[in-house]
Amino acid sequence: MIGVVLAGGRSTRLGQDKVRLRLPGDGRDMLARTADLLAACTDGVVISCRAPDAGEETLALPGIRSIPDAEPGLGPLGGVWSALRELRQPILVLSCDLPFMDVPTLRRLIDARGARPPEALMTTFQQAETGFIEALVSIYEPACLPLFEVARARNLRQLNLVIPEKLHSRVVYTRAEALPFFNINFPGELEQARRMAEAAREQRHSTACHASEEGIR
Repeated sequence: MIGVVLAGGRSTRLGQDKVRLRLPGDGRDMLARTADLLAACTDGVVISCRAPDAGEETLALPGIRSIPDAEPGLGPLGGVWSALRELRQPILVLSCDLPFMDVPTLRRLIDARGARPPEALMTTFQQAETGFIEALVSIYEPACLPLFEVARARNLRQLNLVIPEKLHSRVVYTRAEALPFFNINFPGELEQARRMAEAAREQRHSTACHASEEGIR
């Protein structure tokens, strides 16, 4: 299984490029952090990105291949479609705007894929209280590629509508388990994420100091 970093958006609602964001306590930007998460639980990582505008360079990280969108303007659907067309194997896609995503959550998804019904083409998370499908934190099987071709022919742009529900395998999570799915789309969400990351850093520092003091005693 290949991990695919979804990094093709223009971040127009946020007003700055998501992939270069850094939060307190982590020296990596969001692109590198997301790639590291996927590298920890897949057989390899690629970056799904938009084709560069004139004068731009293709989004990249050292040692990681980039797959530009085959067609511009399709959003995440285009990124997943392009990756499936290129790789022809199962892909775990992860949006690069999830600052609190973690490896245990991704492994939970991978374990669910191993137990999926044979007809399932998409293994995904579903929010228990709302029914929301996390299409940007999902595993897509290569056999679903024809459904993307149909969606493209119909000019469908919503990724969560490409694969019929009967072909889903879902991992349900509750609001109490929702922190890994916190995403950054607007400036207010970025500020909230920074406050949360700073609080977590201070908590880690306090815990480390307490442990050190106990050791001295």
